[in-house]
Amino acid sequence: MLKKIDLKDAVGATLAQDITEIRAGEFKGPAFRKGHTVCSEDICHLQKLGKNHLYVVDLAEDEIHENEAAAILAAALAGENVAWENNPKEGKIGLTAAVDGLLRVNTAALAAFNMVDEVMCATLHSHTLVQKGKLVAATRAIPLVMKRAPIERAAAIARQGGGVVAVRVLRRALAGIVVTGSEVFNGLIQDRFAPILTEKLTALGSETAGVAFASDDAELIRQAIAAHLANGCDLILLSGGMSVDPDDVTRLAIRQAGATEMHYGSSVLPGAMFLAAWIGDIPLLGVPACGLFHRATVLDLVLPRILAGERIGKKELAFLGHGGLCQDCKPCVFPRCAFGKGA
Repeated sequence: MLKKIDLKDAVGATLAQDITEIRAGEFKGPAFRKGHTVCSEDICHLQKLGKNHLYVVDLAEDEIHENEAAAILAAALAGENVAWENNPKEGKIGLTAAVDGLLRVNTAALAAFNMVDEVMCATLHSHTLVQKGKLVAATRAIPLVMKRAPIERAAAIARQGGGVVAVRVLRRALAGIVVTGSEVFNGLIQDRFAPILTEKLTALGSETAGVAFASDDAELIRQAIAAHLANGCDLILLSGGMSVDPDDVTRLAIRQAGATEMHYGSSVLPGAMFLAAWIGDIPLLGVPACGLFHRATVLDLVLPRILAGERIGKKELAFLGHGGLCQDCKPCVFPRCAFGKGA
């Protein structure tokens, strides 16, 4: 429990909490930290902060201080490759990425955690690319002193499944690119797709093994896929041939190449005619023509998740619909926008 003492009698008392100071537009943070022993010189400062009395803590067996509670919660929330320090500030503890990678948030567990009274956790959006040291979540117990039971209940929820927030390292893929289209294959127009795909792969730390060109012929496309696989590629990107035009035979070629799983169509604009397929454990991603004209498409939402080890299927493509509408802003500021943030 908390015991209230008048400020005039507070010299020599030990603060039970951080005392926050706010100077508009200049500073917000602790003016005095928990554990500070009040001296006579502090009284005037405390009065300016609006303090006419202070509190000291006398905990019962079933009670817990906010700082101890925050440490318990942070430990439970932190999953793979997430770090935290037991140094609460104003009762809060931040969780940071221990490596570069893709943030994964168990949103169902997060909601269940936040349904427990008097605790909270806020995170970045799931599937955000983060660098080592980036703040990805923060947690606290809301009262200064509370019962232990809610803290233990919230921690138990967070620990299920190995934590609520995790960072997955992106693998370094060896990617093969297949550019389809008779107009490019026959030299009538210059290809612009392969450089775009190569740039996206490079930005995520992957390598392009080579680019193959094929006309609108299913057998030639199949042969190009087979050649990349024979050369050790563990990711195949195919451009074009994804529409409903009868000449667009890329999907047929992927199936003939041995795909055992195919998912055509995504709930994303731009990128509705996207295709995700698998030959064993090797992903094949069919990128529609929108990839030529939009800086950010469904590929930018899916590719990091593929490299983080996710097996993208119908469910994952369906869930992209929430937040999957690009507003085509000029200039494009992706990923610092709402596109793809709902999944």
